[in-house]
Amino acid sequence: MKAIRIHKHGDENVLKYEDIEEPECGSNQVKVKIHSSSINHLDLWIRSGIPSLKMPFPMVLGSDGAGKITEVGANVKNFKEGDDILVQPGIFCEKCKLCKQGKENYCSKYGIIGENYSGIQAEYAILNPINIYLKPTCLDYNEAASMPLTFMTAYEMLVKRAKLQKNETVLIYGGSSGVGSAAIQICKDIGANIITTAGNSIKSKFCFDIGADYVVNHNSSNMYDKIKKITGRDGVNVVFEHIGYKTWTSSLHLLSRGGRIVTCGATTGNKVDIDLSHLFIKQQSILGSTMSSLLTFKEVIEKINDKVYKPVIGKVFNFSEIRDAHKYMNDRKQIGKIVLSFDK
Repeated sequence: MKAIRIHKHGDENVLKYEDIEEPECGSNQVKVKIHSSSINHLDLWIRSGIPSLKMPFPMVLGSDGAGKITEVGANVKNFKEGDDILVQPGIFCEKCKLCKQGKENYCSKYGIIGENYSGIQAEYAILNPINIYLKPTCLDYNEAASMPLTFMTAYEMLVKRAKLQKNETVLIYGGSSGVGSAAIQICKDIGANIITTAGNSIKSKFCFDIGADYVVNHNSSNMYDKIKKITGRDGVNVVFEHIGYKTWTSSLHLLSRGGRIVTCGATTGNKVDIDLSHLFIKQQSILGSTMSSLLTFKEVIEKINDKVYKPVIGKVFNFSEIRDAHKYMNDRKQIGKIVLSFDK
């Protein structure tokens, strides 16, 4: 079967679309024919290499996917051959105190398919039942593959961690990205006032179209002043932070008294300076967030089924065009999600 693998870290040229042995299904597993998989920034980091993360080579990439079950292990009861599914990419021990409390993403052994474990960007994938959910009938394979990681991340950050409320003001960096477009839809459903940033007029229009109230060009030299003016100099109640080093100082200064920064990553670097006086004098909070619990994931799927949220696809590539797809994301051309499809 065909699969996307890396044998070493590097640029797009280390990506290989190659033949590998088709995997066998165990008694507690299911075998899935993958139709679609989306690309996340995580894939680029894995390909380039994360200093603190060692992985076995060769490595199949990919965290998000959707497809059809072709084989079910003898001990699997809740799924059957022919079921259309999407992938829940979080892996955890299922045994510790936190897992039993429904806080699976707090598990000390928590990992992500395609990062800590072999990914699903292949014609077939072997998965545990805990990592699959029936595909919402309102989504096709491409849309279903675009949903998991970004929506579960954004929902956990905004609803569970920051506890964003109706009429509060939220700042979302990069509203046209996969996670940004998910965040805008979640905030719109809550009834928050949404300020987001975008890099050009096309991306700005997209953000307005999916629900943003204000869009500020993040390449503007006076972005900070524009956002302050929008908020009447009060600042925002919540900052949806996934950029890191380049935006951290602005994030702190734009935060209102009693405001919350919630962060899930740092695409521009994770070393930042913090003036603690901001936190205790203004009674502000910094909240970390990683992926989501299974309960959160189920809540997101319910919203998808109710057609409250909808994944946004910017461009579809064939699996064989994986190098072009990574370059497209590297060049920041995307709006919404980038999808790989075997059906294209």
